[in-house]
Amino acid sequence: MSELIYQLGSGGIFGYILGYAVKKVMKILAIIGGLFSLGLIFLEYNDVIHVNYLRLTELAEDGVLTAAQWLSPVAVNIPFAGSFAAGIALGLQKG
Repeated sequence: MSELIYQLGSGGIFGYILGYAVKKVMKILAIIGGLFSLGLIFLEYNDVIHVNYLRLTELAEDGVLTAAQWLSPVAVNIPFAGSFAAGIALGLQKG
């Protein structure tokens, strides 16, 4: 029983910390990504470069699949994963 409590507590704490940090990092990455996209659109509009949007979409999809594979080991331990997910949700909300 104490192992379950430990898993639930540590999962929630780690999840909260990770969720808070992820939200802060995602805000910064969203700004950088938006400025980068704006720069690409501007350069393409002025015929300086040509952007292959099909390849760009494929790269983004590959990145999402890689992130999903990286996060899949969390599902191995259900009590830890459940409290971890709840902690992430709270961290994202507060961050």
